[in-house]
Amino acid sequence: MFRRFTASVVLLWAFGFLWFAVALPGPLPASVKTDAIIVLTGSQGRIEHAVKVLEAGKAPDLLVSGVDREVRPREFAVQFRVPARLMRCCVTLGYRAYDTRSNAVEAAQWVAEHNAKSVRLVTADWHMRRAALEIAREFPDEVRLELDGVPSHPSLSTLFLEYHKLLARAALNLWEALR
Repeated sequence: MFRRFTASVVLLWAFGFLWFAVALPGPLPASVKTDAIIVLTGSQGRIEHAVKVLEAGKAPDLLVSGVDREVRPREFAVQFRVPARLMRCCVTLGYRAYDTRSNAVEAAQWVAEHNAKSVRLVTADWHMRRAALEIAREFPDEVRLELDGVPSHPSLSTLFLEYHKLLARAALNLWEALR
């Protein structure tokens, strides 16, 4: 009985990891519009993609969550080629977040301040599931979250670590819901 249970758990874990690694969330169709864009800092391509979406008029506002406290708006604009008019009207640099959990808190506060009802979440494809889980936990139920995964080429070790972080967060959420 114990061997069957253990084998079942191992198979479930293995198939879950295979699904996680092979079916990474991809980009949103270009036609999707939202009230806001939230991009989480980290791997290359995330911010560039979010700025392109903003420039294309797919949302009126952008929060860049997790910006280093030493980065000034002008430096940010130069590094990511953000036009000055967009920096003034439409881009918010979020300095309070330092991990995915605090990204979710920062994003929820910003969304409430901007009264957004639909949000495009931009992050790396391998990071998307856990980021979406964290953010959905903080957002009100009426806010629609659209997932816009930036394609990447994660290493096996990155996928392995991120899969276990996702499992841990899901288990914690379940534990908290049951208490």
